[in-house]
Amino acid sequence: MKYFKKLIGDRIYLSPRNTEDLEKFTEWLNDMEITNYLGRSGVLCTLDGEKQYLEEHKNAEASFVIVTNDKDEMIGTISLEGIDNVHRTATLGIFIGNKEYWNNAYGTEAIRLILDYGFNYMNLHTIKLDLMSFNQRALKCYKKCGFKETGKKRESRFINGKYYDVICMDIIENEFTGSYIRNKYI
Repeated sequence: MKYFKKLIGDRIYLSPRNTEDLEKFTEWLNDMEITNYLGRSGVLCTLDGEKQYLEEHKNAEASFVIVTNDKDEMIGTISLEGIDNVHRTATLGIFIGNKEYWNNAYGTEAIRLILDYGFNYMNLHTIKLDLMSFNQRALKCYKKCGFKETGKKRESRFINGKYYDVICMDIIENEFTGSYIRNKYI
């Protein structure tokens, strides 16, 4: 697989997402351990369905795969979706599909890279996200990156016979600090 170093961090880089990663995405999106945290375990992901999704979103402004610097191994995906250029908002989506890289701050680094890109290159004002209330690992990560809780959608996701709350969070451009993209030249 050929990846392109668009946004380089300390241990990872973000490369434009493409259809060549179709089988890996389909594998990850059919793994209940991964999709429970995304609130998507009740959704079937087929090769054809994922191919269609990737084709429809192939020109998205900020859809990346997360790739390790040392091995050039794709470990997940991250994107800014629903970009509204009038109100300067977007929604963050991320997951680390390769479980060997869970709990090692790769998600934190990827989020900081895309926040740096979103605020300092795309001129966004607010980046928001939703997460499952039981996903404490993600909640801790988002808070570490500067996100703040803005509300809750009560009992809005049904997983394994039970309803769960969804936590809403956002970060505003003046709350984001730091410079994380290592290949900035100005």
